[in-house]
Amino acid sequence: MNAAIATLRAGLSAAAVPDKAAPMRAYMREQFDYLGVPTPARRKVSTPWIRALNTQSAEHCLDLAEQLWRQPEREFQYAAVDLLTARAEELPAASLPRLLTLAAAKPWWDCVDGLAAWVVGALVRQHRELQRDMDALSDDADFWLRRVAILHQLRWKADTDAERLFRYCAANAGDAEFFIRKAIGWALREYAYTDASAVRAFVAATPLSGLSRREALKHIARSTEDFR
Repeated sequence: MNAAIATLRAGLSAAAVPDKAAPMRAYMREQFDYLGVPTPARRKVSTPWIRALNTQSAEHCLDLAEQLWRQPEREFQYAAVDLLTARAEELPAASLPRLLTLAAAKPWWDCVDGLAAWVVGALVRQHRELQRDMDALSDDADFWLRRVAILHQLRWKADTDAERLFRYCAANAGDAEFFIRKAIGWALREYAYTDASAVRAFVAATPLSGLSRREALKHIARSTEDFR
């Protein structure tokens, strides 16, 4: 095992509360094993560990993240997302396929969303030519990767390419998958903080699911016209 990962494992193991492992696994529908480290305790261990890697290149950190992804307990994937978030703006554009491979491996909302908003989103914001890759991803057969495309602009605020966001949402509006419908609503709700009128107009003109619609309009002052 890589020495840095062995150090992280030792720290997380010491912080683990074994009785919490089963409930954490149950919350994630029995898909992942856990050491039983609550989030505050995990970050107390992983934050200085990540800081100690500041002298290493961003690509070295991506290598480490890939190794963390192969660890059996979910806390290591969370640490990987935090590590990549810290170095996302330094990653080269060529990192995108490797990040998407991580998103498609052991996929669930807890890690996919972090990669989408904080890592892939930051990378694409730095390298706008990668938006063509997001365009292709928005029609991918893997709904988790489509979720990445829908959510990658989540933190962009005024920099959001609204036409692209609306296009992705419209293209996926008929999908019955809960995680796609939820992503559409979340992405629109977040952009509504920047341009509520545009979101309201898009929702009015687009046959969205009830879930997507409710989420999109959640924090917008609504009239009865919104529900007709």
